[in-house]
Amino acid sequence: MTEVQSEVALADRFFQDFKNLKQEISKIIIGQDEVVNLLLTSVFCQGHSLLVGVPGLAKTLLIQTVASALDLSFNRIQFTPDLMPSDILGAETLDKDRNFKFIKGPIFANIILADEINRTPPKTQAALLESMQEYSVTIAGEHYPLDKPFFVLATQNPIEQEGTYPLPEAQLDRFLFNIELSYPNFQAEVDIVKSTTTDEQKSVNKVLGGEEVLAYQHLVRRVPVADNVVEYAVKLVHKTRNGSEDAPGMTREYIEWGAGPRASQNLIVAAKCNALLNGKYSPDIEDVKAVAKPILRHRIVRNFKAEAEGITIDKLIEDLL
Repeated sequence: MTEVQSEVALADRFFQDFKNLKQEISKIIIGQDEVVNLLLTSVFCQGHSLLVGVPGLAKTLLIQTVASALDLSFNRIQFTPDLMPSDILGAETLDKDRNFKFIKGPIFANIILADEINRTPPKTQAALLESMQEYSVTIAGEHYPLDKPFFVLATQNPIEQEGTYPLPEAQLDRFLFNIELSYPNFQAEVDIVKSTTTDEQKSVNKVLGGEEVLAYQHLVRRVPVADNVVEYAVKLVHKTRNGSEDAPGMTREYIEWGAGPRASQNLIVAAKCNALLNGKYSPDIEDVKAVAKPILRHRIVRNFKAEAEGITIDKLIEDLL
């Protein structure tokens, strides 16, 4: 088997494993198909996601289910105003022989749910975000690598903002996706109520292990992409910038700050993954468009005029597309 045939066979297996993964997750999670797709895309792109949704939409259950189906270790961290960096990363303590010993914090897991990340002060937020970027922790001069695959899902409640610490734009930029979680439709909610108000316990079977997830992450990076697709992604990002010659009048009128180069990189990586998950071997412009909203949503800053006129970020992205 040639190298190309081997890559095609691996891509076909990835496509089938993804379908099996979705099937297992759907046993527990009902009616959030797009959110599940984006979460899994984020995992296979070696990225992290910010999930914005009101309480009670099964955010914790969703990420627990994904962790179970992928057979990965999972920790949930509830962010509160009094949470300290050591509560996340771990700390050195004295053992019975009066020697310093490092006790690992909850960050040492494959999948982390950072619940209500905007409830904790910037110092503690930064401790988590450093781990996301570097895939390691430094305590008292000692370097501790994190287990791979490593994925952070941070949640935010969009309603109650009093007493919160909004993430700065530079820290938001570290998230691959900003995923908006909406209420389920009527039929989905009927199915949810039926399945959660009985004594029956549903379990999720393991579909993939850590080694397979890592292999698929590397596969996504190796997917070839045509120059015109890369140029389309970069041009789209340039359209969000006020000072760019590609910027339309709408950008100059409504956008204060546009997306940076990381947005262009993420558009291509996510488009590669989106192509594989749809049975294609290379992404096209439609794949870039499919992932544009969750990638650009947290990287564009509206000006006062846009806010005053009620023009949303999603509307601006739609117009740019």
